[in-house]
Amino acid sequence: MSKNARILVAEAVGTMILVLGGPGTAIFGTRLGIGTLGVSFAFGLSLLCAAYMIGSISGCHINPAVTIGLWALRKTEGRAVPYYIVGQIVGAMVGAGLIALIISTGDLAPKRGTATTVKTMFAGASNGFGSHSPSGFSLTSVIITEIVMTAIFIAVIASTSRKSMPSGFTGLTVGLMLALVHMISIPIDNTSVNPARSLATAVYAGGWAMSQLWVFIVFPIVGGLVAVGLWKLMVSPEDA
Repeated sequence: MSKNARILVAEAVGTMILVLGGPGTAIFGTRLGIGTLGVSFAFGLSLLCAAYMIGSISGCHINPAVTIGLWALRKTEGRAVPYYIVGQIVGAMVGAGLIALIISTGDLAPKRGTATTVKTMFAGASNGFGSHSPSGFSLTSVIITEIVMTAIFIAVIASTSRKSMPSGFTGLTVGLMLALVHMISIPIDNTSVNPARSLATAVYAGGWAMSQLWVFIVFPIVGGLVAVGLWKLMVSPEDA
């Protein structure tokens, strides 16, 4: 198998883990009162585990915004970018599909006294603004949030490749950073910072989630490019 094919498979597996762990916890765990903190750590732990699993194969981007940002920083080869992004989308959809399969084969409604469908459960884990924001934040607030949170997150990822960065700490560093990002922004828009993650839940939620999806594709990528500028301002060429 070629290097790029291995990257595609690794990114698919890693992104599947992220979707199962993150949105999966938001969908199933909140029924047991796990809350924002629990969901935040679920995303962080999913990334941490995936990083140690596939980091040596693909770098564990599992996020199109990360791939594009690292490509702009010349830390990812241009010819490999399509393999990364295709793998991420496939993995995200497989992860969401497994969650949907579990929901559709379950029998939750009679036990909880509420209607439980794939669409309604995925809607609760989808990203949104306005009336679909957990706290009613506007489109402008959500755009600012996605740009800023993604920029900081990707700047932290880029920092793990510095010559002065101790080896072996990448998974822990980026996992904790992703957890922090979610603690801050789940109340605002359910946290995207990852177009593949947003696509996975929106497809199954349908309706408003699909109509608002463009925000969570465009602005995490913008945030990734902002991270490039931050990195170049902060880091000396010798350490980069």
